[in-house]
Amino acid sequence: MAYLEINGVQIFYEFYGQGETVCLLHHGFGASKMWQEIYPAIIEAGFQVLMYDRRGYGMSEEGHDFVNYYRSQEFRKICIDELEKLRQHLDLGSLHLVGHCEGGVVASDYAATYTQYVKTLVTSSTQCYSPMTMKELNALKFPKLFSELDIELQKKLIKFHGPDRAEFRYDLHRSFGGSYGAGYFDLSSVLRSIPQPALVIFPDRSFIFDVEQGVAFYRCLEKGQLTVLTGCGHNTYENQPQEYLKSLFNFWEKYEKTKPG
Repeated sequence: MAYLEINGVQIFYEFYGQGETVCLLHHGFGASKMWQEIYPAIIEAGFQVLMYDRRGYGMSEEGHDFVNYYRSQEFRKICIDELEKLRQHLDLGSLHLVGHCEGGVVASDYAATYTQYVKTLVTSSTQCYSPMTMKELNALKFPKLFSELDIELQKKLIKFHGPDRAEFRYDLHRSFGGSYGAGYFDLSSVLRSIPQPALVIFPDRSFIFDVEQGVAFYRCLEKGQLTVLTGCGHNTYENQPQEYLKSLFNFWEKYEKTKPG
């Protein structure tokens, strides 16, 4: 566990294991702690794992004027800049990217921008496009304030962000979209420029996005594969961890058998 200063902000990261690097990217309400039940199996399978908290999430600093940064057009660009600076700092080669929901947007943006540093891409529960503005969607899907949430969910968010920042983070994230923005969201043009093998994992019981989003996402990819987890809720890694891991390992095994050279 360590910190790296990126753009004047201390970014928290964890780096374990040996082998090819898998980078796990957290969702818009989470932090790297959400992967605690997943990453040990990936290490045991012979990979090294990089996890980190993006600026303003988890144990990373917010920096100056975080609210305006979070709402800004620069948000997505800075997110992938963080990852690239971490990759350089750790002297890593190419990565296997795994992103959940908003983490899948970061992973997709990075794969399209830094194609030479990405071996494979995996996303789960990541929206392809929004049929309404994200501000409208968030109001519909996240109507409750932090104080109105189930106590177990409050505890989870406190675990991710700490007791002093959990409520602020949640109320901000439910009001504005971060990587998804506040207006209409459409990732399709980015997906069409991704040349790497890519796996789309999508649940059929997400309370946020319909499973058709996963199909649309998959159809935009040059080398896409689609796995639908039946009877699974939005947080695939949490609702069906064994099926989630099986999907990852089968995908990477297939990649090893078919990669050039």
